[in-house]
Amino acid sequence: MTVLVVEDSDVVRERLVKMFHEAIDPVETLEATTPEEAILLLRAQAPQVVLLDLALRDGNGFEVLDRMKAESITTPVVVLTNHALPRFRDLCLKAGARYFFDKSLEFEQAAAAVRQLGRGAEN
Repeated sequence: MTVLVVEDSDVVRERLVKMFHEAIDPVETLEATTPEEAILLLRAQAPQVVLLDLALRDGNGFEVLDRMKAESITTPVVVLTNHALPRFRDLCLKAGARYFFDKSLEFEQAAAAVRQLGRGAEN
């Protein structure tokens, strides 16, 4: 399974990558910190799942969701953010995200959702 981790915090991104490598076998992780990097990796590598933060360098996660929709990229997205406002949750789910989690409270649930979506994409 290939997971694209789109996260601007080096510490959080490293924690996520480590967690996926410990919990999913086999797994390949791709990493992006900007919307542009995320879209380029989605086009070139076609990961099975995207884990997406809303606050990114040079943009935000909404841009990634919008561009995925515009380019008909259907990779399942799990949003994991510190900005877990109900309004943002609604916007992300309407834009195509499959799950939306609060980074401070639901970190493990987000990882479980990525594993579940990845298994579904492999079948």
